[in-house]
Amino acid sequence: MSLKNRVALVTGASRGIGKEIALTLGRAGARVAVSYRTNKLAAHRVANALRSMGAQGVSFPSDITDSKSAKELVDNVARHFGRLDILVNNVGDFEWKPVLESTPEEWHAILASNLFSVFYMSKYALPIMRRQRWGRVINLGAVGAERAFGQAKISAFSSAKAGVVAFSRSLALEEARYGITVNVVNPAIIDDKELSREEAERISDARYPIGRPATAEDVAEAVKFFASDESSFITGQVLNVSGGWLL
Repeated sequence: MSLKNRVALVTGASRGIGKEIALTLGRAGARVAVSYRTNKLAAHRVANALRSMGAQGVSFPSDITDSKSAKELVDNVARHFGRLDILVNNVGDFEWKPVLESTPEEWHAILASNLFSVFYMSKYALPIMRRQRWGRVINLGAVGAERAFGQAKISAFSSAKAGVVAFSRSLALEEARYGITVNVVNPAIIDDKELSREEAERISDARYPIGRPATAEDVAEAVKFFASDESSFITGQVLNVSGGWLL
């Protein structure tokens, strides 16, 4: 699945899943823009890692929960590389908190990070892809999002991710005639060695039929498939990278 000469923009790519997606796309031949909000040093390290493997990598700061900032990010990437082929909407803040303990500001922040950012980034990237008559939008959901799976203490996150699935399917219908596909990758809980104690306990309690929790590499490979020419007849789909969890 070669991505040679393609330009990819991965949001929230300074660490975790986003970092691994950026590196995986770079290994496949893509030129990769690494976006970050605050962790400049980590994002620069990812860009340097891309260059050390022979890929083109560059980092851009942006708060993509803000429409203006999201547009500036897309404009900067297109200006730097001359095109934009692949958009991976990976950003998504997470918080454990019951509904009655959540403030309106916290709810808005979770939805802005996980859902509004997907709209902003897609809105500004799609005109470029339409002109090219080729594009890939891959949005990160969460396992069970296509079923609007509910779970205590993550109501805002679950609502946002279910919205990402509905948005992606609608967008897939709108953009198919322009050679643009839109798909969703739903990761399970990722064993990325940076989990909180509560999250780590959830991993140990979760029953994965395949025998282990997901890794960032598992998710990145699924994203690479949706970014490739091999997936050209697949759009509006949701792929759970979950080891059989919630079947």
